[in-house]
Amino acid sequence: MKEKTTNLLVIGGGPGGYVAAIRAAQLGIATVLVEGDRLGGTCLNIGCIPSKALIHVGDQYESATHFAGDSPLGIRAAKPSLDLVQAQRWKDGIVGKLTGGVEALLRKNGVEVVKGWARIVDGKTVEVAQGAGGNVLRVRCEHLLLATGSQPVELPGLPFGGKVMSSTEALAQQELPRHLVVLGAGYIGLELAMAYRKMGADVTVVEAAGRILPAYDEELTRAVHQSLKRLAITLHLNARAEGLTNDGEGVRVRSGHADEFVLPADRVLVAVGRVPRTQGFGLESLQLEMKGRSVRIDEQCRTSMRNVWAIGDVAGEPMLAHRAMAQGEVAAEVIAGHKRRFAPMAIPAVCFTDPEVAVAGLSPDEAEAQGIATVVSSFPFAANGRAMTLESTQGFVRVVARKDTHQILGWQAVGRGVSELSTAFSYAIEMGARLEDVAAIVHAHPGLGEAVQETALRALGHALHI
Repeated sequence: MKEKTTNLLVIGGGPGGYVAAIRAAQLGIATVLVEGDRLGGTCLNIGCIPSKALIHVGDQYESATHFAGDSPLGIRAAKPSLDLVQAQRWKDGIVGKLTGGVEALLRKNGVEVVKGWARIVDGKTVEVAQGAGGNVLRVRCEHLLLATGSQPVELPGLPFGGKVMSSTEALAQQELPRHLVVLGAGYIGLELAMAYRKMGADVTVVEAAGRILPAYDEELTRAVHQSLKRLAITLHLNARAEGLTNDGEGVRVRSGHADEFVLPADRVLVAVGRVPRTQGFGLESLQLEMKGRSVRIDEQCRTSMRNVWAIGDVAGEPMLAHRAMAQGEVAAEVIAGHKRRFAPMAIPAVCFTDPEVAVAGLSPDEAEAQGIATVVSSFPFAANGRAMTLESTQGFVRVVARKDTHQILGWQAVGRGVSELSTAFSYAIEMGARLEDVAAIVHAHPGLGEAVQETALRALGHALHI
């Protein structure tokens, strides 16, 4: 058995793992990164990036279909057709460029990448199975960083395989499903449901809760619900899938205490959440302190074992690529002896539905639950000139600020392109901005960002354009 020694060993080459490895190498730490599949992890390969690519395909196809009829813009076009195989090639090209870029960055910064599947022997030793020949590389390290990510939740009566798929398979379909049933109305389920509906599939969504996007407050999700109706996506709330029919041609669903009914389906997407990946690589040998299904860490990404670190999805919610990246940087710098901690005032989250939903910081209900007296104000995109020129006046921006000091605690928005406002939301919260600060900043005109300024102005009682 071959052996190798390094200062830092990173297990997992996703957003958190590769960022941690690069930053550590920049700081002069000898670093080895082990990845069994493709660099870039879930986000670049089978998550964030490919899903946004297919959402764009759906949006463009819907626009082209719109122009084949009567358009108020005066544009007339022939009825479009969709080549899903070519769309997948385009999507895969983007993924390839990004993952190739990650590989080049790791190489440029001196990170040694080991392709293979890691198994932890102890806190200082990992064995990596390489290739099909049974070759094993033993790596000894001073610091071990876990960045193993997460995996989709499987339903007991609907295991993955055949026509039942996770988001991974849903992002790689070569043929458009005739009848797609989506189980779960969270952000993954709704993003893909809307994309496939815009591409022409009949789509039905089944959600166990009483409303869509249950992690967001209802005022934000109302516009998304209306969009589901506009797109003719059938929605069953307070309903659960029991399994496939005997002939495999449909999904058995039970709604409340009502009788069971069947939804026709040639593809079933199970999108009911993700869980930390903690099995299959010997993590149990470390006997780390856990927090539910995730590894418990402190604000420096330390686990309960000295010199064993964890970042990203394996360390629990929120399971967001940008959180993993930020934690990766913090962990690398702490290992290098720097004084760092991961204690953001806000981590933005975006749901790329139609319309988009973006949040950062505290919602009105969360602030109230903490006993904070607040001022809450919103500004509609119906009064925003740029939104009008984009034919996207649906939605609003909302701010939550302390009543006494006007310090901004949270932002929420729903509307076209609000994902791009999330950065401004985070800046305002992290830098301790007050309503007066945002109101006094000169915002470019015309732009969706003007709604951010107008929201602050309205909270102060002197909005200009409403």
